[in-house]
Amino acid sequence: MFTVEEIELAHQKVQSGADFPRYIQEIKALGVVAFETWVKNSHTEYFGNNDYHTASQPQYEELTIAASSQPTQFQQYLKAHQRGETDYYTFCQHCAQTGIEKWTVSLQDMTCIYYDRAGKEILVEQIPG
Repeated sequence: MFTVEEIELAHQKVQSGADFPRYIQEIKALGVVAFETWVKNSHTEYFGNNDYHTASQPQYEELTIAASSQPTQFQQYLKAHQRGETDYYTFCQHCAQTGIEKWTVSLQDMTCIYYDRAGKEILVEQIPG
């Protein structure tokens, strides 16, 4: 199975949201079937077949997640990130400011779902394949 180190090597190639689809293909090839990233510190849990599971360490000092979500502003920040206008940490700061607590990615469905602190789905996106 895959290791966090292998995933982190693939993630180092990501400079902006524009690189995300290529990253997804690379970790899918490693055997990752899903992952969940927590915005507060970018701690990520990775899932593989046969109940395989591993997790990364926090990637930065904890951010405070806004109590209420701002879906429209979040989507503007997301689009800017996907165009390559922001780096990963800036995107995470924008998520926190707009009330996004985490996102989950299914590499089987090729979806990324963003959630607020109440667990409400804020946005479901198809990942370009």
